[in-house]
Amino acid sequence: MSKRRCVQFLFCLTAITGFSATAVNGADILFISAMDGAEAGADDDLKAFMEGLGHTVTYFDDDESEADTEIAAAAADLVFISESVGSGGIREEITEVEVPMVVNEMWAWDEMGLTHGGGADEITVTTDIEIVNPGHYLAAGLSGSVAFLTDLTSTLGECRLGKGIAGDEATVIATATLADGETYDVIFVYEKGAALPAAPTDGSAQIAADVRVCFGFHEFCDPVLSDDAYALLEAAISYALGVTPLARNPRPQDGSMHEDTWATLSWSPGAFAVTSDVYLGDNYDDVNDGAAETFRGNQADTSLIIGFPGFAYPEGLVPGTTYYWRIDGINEADPNSPWKGTVWSFSIPPKTAYGPDPADGAEFVDPNADLNWTAGFGTKLHTVYLGNVFADVNDATEGVPSGKPTYDPGTLELEKVYYWRVDQFDGFDTYKGDVWSFTTPGAVGNPQPANGAVDVQITAMLGWTPADNAASHDLYLGTDKDAVENAAANSPEYIGNRALGSESYDPGKLDWFSAYHWRVDAVYATDTVKGLVWSFTTADFILVDDFESYNDIDPPDPASQRIFEAWIDGFGTTDNGALVGNDLPPYTEQVIVHGGAQSMPYFYDNNLKTSEATLTLVSPRDWTADGVTKLSLWFRGDYDNAPERMFVALNGTAVVYHADPAVTQVAKWAEWVIDLQEFAGQGVNLTNVNTITIGFGTKNSPTAGGPGKMLFDDMRLYR
Repeated sequence: MSKRRCVQFLFCLTAITGFSATAVNGADILFISAMDGAEAGADDDLKAFMEGLGHTVTYFDDDESEADTEIAAAAADLVFISESVGSGGIREEITEVEVPMVVNEMWAWDEMGLTHGGGADEITVTTDIEIVNPGHYLAAGLSGSVAFLTDLTSTLGECRLGKGIAGDEATVIATATLADGETYDVIFVYEKGAALPAAPTDGSAQIAADVRVCFGFHEFCDPVLSDDAYALLEAAISYALGVTPLARNPRPQDGSMHEDTWATLSWSPGAFAVTSDVYLGDNYDDVNDGAAETFRGNQADTSLIIGFPGFAYPEGLVPGTTYYWRIDGINEADPNSPWKGTVWSFSIPPKTAYGPDPADGAEFVDPNADLNWTAGFGTKLHTVYLGNVFADVNDATEGVPSGKPTYDPGTLELEKVYYWRVDQFDGFDTYKGDVWSFTTPGAVGNPQPANGAVDVQITAMLGWTPADNAASHDLYLGTDKDAVENAAANSPEYIGNRALGSESYDPGKLDWFSAYHWRVDAVYATDTVKGLVWSFTTADFILVDDFESYNDIDPPDPASQRIFEAWIDGFGTTDNGALVGNDLPPYTEQVIVHGGAQSMPYFYDNNLKTSEATLTLVSPRDWTADGVTKLSLWFRGDYDNAPERMFVALNGTAVVYHADPAVTQVAKWAEWVIDLQEFAGQGVNLTNVNTITIGFGTKNSPTAGGPGKMLFDDMRLYR
């Protein structure tokens, strides 16, 4: 990371959070390294980076004795454990030292109790990591897919990232999908006092002795770390040192279930705070906006009792309620004050049973499965109701008592829909449970769109798999869930009977951005089995191409739908440098995507050529339908690409260029939004768009240029 970029990052943090660059200067960092071998030489770059932040960084050999290591670590402000060390050399020496640490050595994660197994590394197949907690200080202001590396291979070897499986009390910042196909936690943090997921091998207590930031990249990655990677590393160092203006370390833990009607809220204040403004309520927006009724006062203490007489919520916290709270740092002498905190939450379990297993709406459940659930708050006794008719289960008054939150219903029938309910008794009152449902193998299932699907196109077809022995099926569809649930053949929601072999339905054009509910009943010779109610929500856009329909099936198979046979490129030509798709399967990109499971690889070579790839549209052709006014497409380039102009053309003539002449070097997902009037102004009839072209260079004017690779995803029309 250049000094210029380092200064830019610090400036951005100051502007966004009130972060003071000078506040992180001057810390003493103990840098534990292998201190020998070619691999350890990569540590020099990391050490220089930390020194460039104003810290005093001292190398320390991982071969030193346990006593010397503990003494040196205890004297430091921060310990950085390099990936170059041998984990066996430090595991007995460092875990219980009460000093903040950034643990880069991934093989030490399991030995220090920081991960559920794993604690190793794996080859990465993408330069990206995924920021899953963008609001956290450790995310360094980044979000979504972030280019962590500039290449998959450095001069030292293939890049590898950590195979972390963070514990329940860790906060995960970033994940990555590695060569084994699994997704792992690569950046996560334990606050001081947090429970660790495993016992440290040195026999020390299974709690974090101080802040532990796990930052998992192999030393082979050091030469190809991106600017964003260095920004994340800088944030990790600052956070571990406690130099963040935001309050942290909430107790109860953010998002946790708190099993009592009172609580002591506690937190660690931001580095510059003298006092704290406390906000607390049961509505996220009210707390986030600082509504007057949520303000609980300004205080110097870093804890607050709630749920007792004389305190907030004097009658106790209410079961089944989620509470939100926020701590703002206050320092009247600092012009950056106040520092608005993150909104945290915790929930009180409901009095009713929750967390059903099988999950509500589950399909094809094992007929020998037990029914399980999580007991409601204060429950002493459970009563279970089970049947095949919703109304019977909902209205039942006599069930099977159980002293535990589990029930064995015996062997269930195949090809059935089951409903079940669990009531809770706390010694004083009975709390009626929700009615849950599931199906057994052979029942109607596999709805398309999937149950709960969002962004469904308004031209979608409905489909399902039939019940094994049904004679036909009755279909219901509507926008009112209760109406669909209770509909009969004389209801407006009734679509009609569908014969076997006709397990699909075209509902016509659906409403824009609306919720729909539907049901398929299995009709037998002697009775009808009422199906589950499925739901989906239509999109607030019209899809042009999301690249999900393409496959790796080669001709002459009629199912073949290869991406380069839809997007026609310059293959076999001398004046078009575009090539769409990979040479070998998978033809699409299936790791670095913006949405869904696939994106389009696009290779360009503008050496005295322009590069163009064109899709002939079948649908949508009317780009005025439903009031759409904008085209949106997501793209991603690479630092090493040759700088080129990018353009979109409609009907082969109307061309719009991206404003950035070096847009091909944008190494992260970025959205390009184009006003459709820019095409209409060039004579395109927006009611009849035949083709869309993505190109590089100046259309019809080739010049000396260079090569590169781009990715495209999620092309949509918006209002």
